[in-house]
Amino acid sequence: MVQTLKHYTIESTLGTGGMGIVYLARDTKLQRLVAIKLLKPELVSDPNRKIRFLREARAAAALTHPAIAQVYDIDEVDGTTFIAMEYIDGRTISRLIRDGELDLIGAVEIAYQVAEGLAKAHDSGIIHRDIKSDNIMVTKDGHAKLLDFGLAKLLEADTDMDEAAADPADITQTRTQDRTQTMPGAVMGTLTYMSPEQARGQALSPASDIFSFGIVLYEMVAGERPFKGDTPLDTMHSIAFEEPKPVTLVKKNIPPQLHRIITRCLRKRREDRYPNAHALADDLKGVKRELESGTRTGLPAGTRLLGWLEWLKSSFPYGTKGVAILAAAIIVSAVFLLTKLQWGNMIGPAVTFFFIYRALRNRQQGRLKAFVKKVSALPEVRAIVIRDETVTVAVDKAPAKTYIRITSLIDEINEKRFLSKPVTAVIKDELSDAEYRNLLKTAGVTYARDE
Repeated sequence: MVQTLKHYTIESTLGTGGMGIVYLARDTKLQRLVAIKLLKPELVSDPNRKIRFLREARAAAALTHPAIAQVYDIDEVDGTTFIAMEYIDGRTISRLIRDGELDLIGAVEIAYQVAEGLAKAHDSGIIHRDIKSDNIMVTKDGHAKLLDFGLAKLLEADTDMDEAAADPADITQTRTQDRTQTMPGAVMGTLTYMSPEQARGQALSPASDIFSFGIVLYEMVAGERPFKGDTPLDTMHSIAFEEPKPVTLVKKNIPPQLHRIITRCLRKRREDRYPNAHALADDLKGVKRELESGTRTGLPAGTRLLGWLEWLKSSFPYGTKGVAILAAAIIVSAVFLLTKLQWGNMIGPAVTFFFIYRALRNRQQGRLKAFVKKVSALPEVRAIVIRDETVTVAVDKAPAKTYIRITSLIDEINEKRFLSKPVTAVIKDELSDAEYRNLLKTAGVTYARDE
């Protein structure tokens, strides 16, 4: 095995994929851990494989989003082509499902984050083409990361040889139940997560990613995949022609809107699916709010209103603040134009405005108190410390859903902030007794579990 590549020192093997071997390495210049992906030795001489490998790097390197693993470098040393990318310390969705560490709120939170990342990729003209539970990791602090754009395709590019229709006879000889091999004139991707058009070897679009995403969402919620078969061809037939069992029959107490989201993602015709990942993310955000608040709302009008408000916030400088400032300016201007007020008469409204301003500033404290109430109810949480805009949560043997829950609540606080600074969460696990005692001595302790 190559021990060094440029200024990267190989430390261990992380895994093997369809196109490359992934190693854990250290960047000796920046002193950070990275993941190094190399072409498999038997593929180095294949120019088509090499082109696809380079395409992965260029496609992924063009994306910058919290839910997408970042690519740092691409190079070739002594005939060895490699990609240096962000090292994700966490577990895959498939592992979390096997370990039983995903609850409904956690599944929706992860799905929302991934949908946002997909929207960014599609806006950049990139299709992932291999969305599956093994290509989504959740970090220790509860953030989802979409991995491996090895099958990504630039939308602007011309059609490739890998988009030609595949011969079913060849497929049965070269495919396994879970992983398909990439070969000229064949279908690319992972069989059990393919879209109908992908299974047929047809040209792909962002709607294909949305179908595969729907399979992952179904799997996270129900604990099983929607399409199955005794053979690869049976599975492909199920994907192309059979309707999946409604997720509400597999898992009880699924919100109706979440069922509708999954169903819409898994429509056979791509034009019947979500028009884009932004619309998908908006609907998931609505379900997320319902689950966190414990309320159910009528969706069609509400979803449209939320989407319009999100568009309004993103269209103005400074987001929500910009919209509020504009509205206030319009109201004040209208008052002065339509009424004859003396300056002395403005003292009362000015005082009222001051108190409203103070109330808006103090809203964040109320949200932090609500955060403490919700998080302290989790049995794995030992202590919560709030200092300035940093929230430190000490946990003990916490499952992944606890990290996801804490991160989700912090994100919700930051989404609703108006005149306050963003809040940062620090989750500390495996604290020694001495470290825990020192934490309790710091200022800002708002909760400590009785031990």
